[in-house]
Amino acid sequence: MHEPRQFPRRSAIPFRGAGFPSAPGCSGFSLIELLVTLALILILTTMFWGFNSSSHQRTQMKLCQQNLQKIFVSLEIYANDFAGKFPAVTNAANSEPALAVLVPRYSADTAIFICPGSKDSPLPAGESFRDRKISYAYYQGRFATNTAEALMSDRQINSEARSAGDEVFSTTGKPPGNNHSKFGGNFLFCDGHLESTPPRVPFSITQTPGVVLLNPRPQ
Repeated sequence: MHEPRQFPRRSAIPFRGAGFPSAPGCSGFSLIELLVTLALILILTTMFWGFNSSSHQRTQMKLCQQNLQKIFVSLEIYANDFAGKFPAVTNAANSEPALAVLVPRYSADTAIFICPGSKDSPLPAGESFRDRKISYAYYQGRFATNTAEALMSDRQINSEARSAGDEVFSTTGKPPGNNHSKFGGNFLFCDGHLESTPPRVPFSITQTPGVVLLNPRPQ
């Protein structure tokens, strides 16, 4: 009788830790390599979406427009109650006293008065911000019939009248006028439409007698 043919036993493929077996000549990523890769991805993402990046500020500009649209609803209701005139406070030096009259009767949402692109502190909900600080400039003295005129904007570098091409918002990313770093800002008009502009405004902004630009309190 022939003895059964015996085959050589294959040696077991070693396992790497608790993972799956690796083929000879192949090596997987170590935990340290994976962590380093993840850290690099996080750093690159932060650089791309950083606070002062153009991509981040474009997103914040859109959110800022939503704020201004909500404020306009309150301003419009106020104007309906006061013969078409938007809020005005005698001898107001900043935009806070003038716009604070909207809270809480015309808006209990104070978060809309803080630009999401700025570093301004949140406001207590439903409370007057007359003695606090908001993010937006306000053209006091306008009427609802001044449809083509600017009514509000992001914080400006100063309160002077503007001609087309004049600097309105920060060109360096430093205060004042840097709600959106060096990437411009938003304007809200008396008819409710919005326009985003670069730091140098492409249109003129008239300040007729009785109209004054009120910036927020200094940063």
